[in-house]
Amino acid sequence: MAGGTALAQNSGASTGDSSPLDHVEGEVPATGGDDAPAGGQPVEDGEANAPDQQPAFEGQTRAAQPENPVEVSTEVIAEGLPQLWSMEFLPDNRMLVATKAGDMHILSQDGEPGPAIEGVPEVMSEGQGGLLDIALAPDFEQSNTIYFSFSEPREDGNGTSVAKATLTESGENGGALDNVEVIFQQMPSYDGDKHFGSRLVFSPEGHLFVTVGERSDTPIRDEAQDLTSGLGKVFRIDPATGEAIEDNPFYGHAKIQPEIFSYGHRNLQSAALDAEGRLWTVEHGPAGGDELNRPESGINYGWPAITYGVAYSGEEIGPGRTAQEGMAQPVYYWDPVIGPSGMALYQGDQFPDWQDAMIIGGLVTEGLVVVRLDDAGERVATEERIPLGERIRDVKVGSDGAIYAVSEIPDSDASTIIKVTAAE
Repeated sequence: MAGGTALAQNSGASTGDSSPLDHVEGEVPATGGDDAPAGGQPVEDGEANAPDQQPAFEGQTRAAQPENPVEVSTEVIAEGLPQLWSMEFLPDNRMLVATKAGDMHILSQDGEPGPAIEGVPEVMSEGQGGLLDIALAPDFEQSNTIYFSFSEPREDGNGTSVAKATLTESGENGGALDNVEVIFQQMPSYDGDKHFGSRLVFSPEGHLFVTVGERSDTPIRDEAQDLTSGLGKVFRIDPATGEAIEDNPFYGHAKIQPEIFSYGHRNLQSAALDAEGRLWTVEHGPAGGDELNRPESGINYGWPAITYGVAYSGEEIGPGRTAQEGMAQPVYYWDPVIGPSGMALYQGDQFPDWQDAMIIGGLVTEGLVVVRLDDAGERVATEERIPLGERIRDVKVGSDGAIYAVSEIPDSDASTIIKVTAAE
């Protein structure tokens, strides 16, 4: 199962993530703001790509908007940046950002970028490739260790890899990566330029979740169902060594990749822990099949054997099934899609109504998608949209309780950072 939308060719670097084609901002109906539906009605009222498909249970799609949608104010706090893929706050509230092209920069608290950090390994930045997610080690304040995922060029193609390094600062917001070590490589390699994923999330136990894509093309994407392949998977590894955790579901099997935690995914570009420390993800699917999942150990999430939505051509994907025995249903799906990117659990004082909600960046919806779960924390209770007018690539919650959204402006290969606060 999965997520993506109706599309058009992009002439520059890839900015969509669901197909060789790219999302067209103008084709998505505006939602939220003054034109938002009344509370209790779904935010999404656009025509579905697969109108004959029915959800498996009530509330699996087009959840109601809350009765009193949150009003926000926005401010651009950094602009003229190179096209960014991810952002992480440093302990002093400066920002460490990763550019798609393969650079890292430290931004001052005023949003000014320092020089490119030295020592970043070579990345394959064509298509949807590039320098992807960045995460600080849990003990960063003592170790200065960071982790990052990237599209690694290899002799037999490329693939998503994870590296760790020591961030050594120098000068004014400059520095270098020392002791760079690639600790994990998604295998097999493939000579393509799509569906690399990837997000990095530390579990409460200090293990590292790594999300990846299934490389998009047919038939290679079928390996999302293959436990001997690392395509279309969530991995759980030891951040010190990159090795599998011993209680991973397939640890010790002779042929299965032991790092695999869950499988049957398409292109995972959103991941975060909830308030209980459980992993949640949102993955790009086909036209009308973005989906929210709570990956569990050893579970098969179905792609491409089952999926909501259809191919970009409008044809069914495979047998056209949305359910099959032994394959998990998504907690929630979007048709039309949102184009999911970064995701963060909201915990702060700015937005009390969003406490413990998931804030998801929308590439297609050009804003934030706010998902609140029911009291049991298992199903979506409400969905809210906050339009920002730009494709949102990453989302973080600051220590001040504000939400910081990293945009991308494809035609100019540039980015901004938008600060979202409660309206006064």
